[in-house]
Amino acid sequence: MTIEIHAAVDPGRSRSNNEDSVATDDGVSLAVLADGMGGYNAGEVASNMATSFIRTELGRWLREASSQASDAEVRRAMDICVDNANRAIFNAANSNPQYAGMGTTLVVAVFRDDRVLLGHVGDSRCYRLRAGKLQQITRDHSLLQEQIDAGLITPEQAAFSANKNLVTRAVGVEDSVLLETHQHDVQPGDIFLMCSDGLSDMLEDAAIAQVLQAHDSLETTSRALIDAANDAGGKDNISVILVRASGGVAAPARSWWPFRR
Repeated sequence: MTIEIHAAVDPGRSRSNNEDSVATDDGVSLAVLADGMGGYNAGEVASNMATSFIRTELGRWLREASSQASDAEVRRAMDICVDNANRAIFNAANSNPQYAGMGTTLVVAVFRDDRVLLGHVGDSRCYRLRAGKLQQITRDHSLLQEQIDAGLITPEQAAFSANKNLVTRAVGVEDSVLLETHQHDVQPGDIFLMCSDGLSDMLEDAAIAQVLQAHDSLETTSRALIDAANDAGGKDNISVILVRASGGVAAPARSWWPFRR
């Protein structure tokens, strides 16, 4: 399986600073995306710390472990790297008053042959486009998602909720964090989209799917997604990572009190 990766970030139309951060390592098929939160430039600091640390440390481990590592070992390495990044951000926030309360959402993906190991924290997302059908394969760690799960509101009502920016889990806000990890199969032709809520809040899934299918190159597609989000309002920073699989053989088919971002 050949994996192609492209990442892009845009400040959007309403923000003067950019608190989103992306990092990729084509050599080990690693992609990391973070959406920071906090006053002044603290969100930017948190997201950059997370992506830089994980790309460096997890990338190094993947190179050293090579293909000999089991999926369970890779997932354990992901947990350790995210935990270490969490502690670094938490300690920085507690030792620097200007960074107090900073944190970040996170999506990290490691592609291995016909599968992807995916971890996430918060409300940044990962989607998979397969045979024209777009599916969200992460579940938001947010108050809004908990309300939907409890039947308190419908997904349609959620689109107009005032609680969109309340996440129940984030990297760096506590001395420990739970990375939710899971595995998905990868088939030739699949396109995976990792994104911050600056994209998913601006565009409905149908619009995202339409853009993903309208272009050939990942770079053009990334730009088109960002342009569409900006045309819809661009109320937040917009970050996207696109991953496309080709070649190979098709494979057989805890919650904390929410804090405002």
